[in-house]
Amino acid sequence: MPLTFLSVLVLTLLVLIFSAIRILREYERGVVFLLGRFYRVKGPGFIIIIPFIQQMERVDLRTIVMDVPTQDVISRDNVSVKVNAVVYFRVLDPEKAIIQVEHFYDAISQLAQTTLRSVLGQHELDEMLAERDKLNVDIQTLLDAQTDAWGIKVANVEIKHVDLDESMIRAIAKQAEAERSRRAKVIHAEGELQASEKLLLAAQVLAKQPQALQLRYMQTLTEIAGDKSSTIVFPLPMDMLNTLKEVLKK
Repeated sequence: MPLTFLSVLVLTLLVLIFSAIRILREYERGVVFLLGRFYRVKGPGFIIIIPFIQQMERVDLRTIVMDVPTQDVISRDNVSVKVNAVVYFRVLDPEKAIIQVEHFYDAISQLAQTTLRSVLGQHELDEMLAERDKLNVDIQTLLDAQTDAWGIKVANVEIKHVDLDESMIRAIAKQAEAERSRRAKVIHAEGELQASEKLLLAAQVLAKQPQALQLRYMQTLTEIAGDKSSTIVFPLPMDMLNTLKEVLKK
């Protein structure tokens, strides 16, 4: 009987000793409570917790990557889209992360969802598609400001997908086609304007030099004569005849 009692006592002591030992990795910290009150933050490495008197909560200090579930968002121009994102954050103050908020991971997830809908709902669809970097910064700033009291730093937010329904995709395609057609017409009109300006300038130069106009006329006749498939009848300008008369007189 005494031997059995001694065995039980030794076994109990061993259990208490092993339950008091904690080993925390380099990226982990232990928030220790003494009789329910905050005591201190311990770690990393080998630490001892007094059983039944002290309790410990592990906190991971590495950057956590959290997917934000797909959210239904109505833009400012009343377009319904589905948007999802990813949030990068890390715990800076383990004490606040445990004491100030319950289950900080779930809290940040819910906060990211509501912030995503709130920020994107203030912008039009074109801004969601073209100014994604700016929207990422706006969402990250709002999240970081609200999680600062929890000892958590939101490092980055990235919008991954903005999904549209088929009717909206067709409407955007038609809009893009109309925009391309408009640009083509504008470019063509600008080309016609530049060509008319050059023609006007050339006409003014030729008007100042009659000989140049006659040379241009002869050049045109030479180009037409190169085509032997047809017979060409052309008038002889009186200016050219007068020039020839003056040459003959000289």
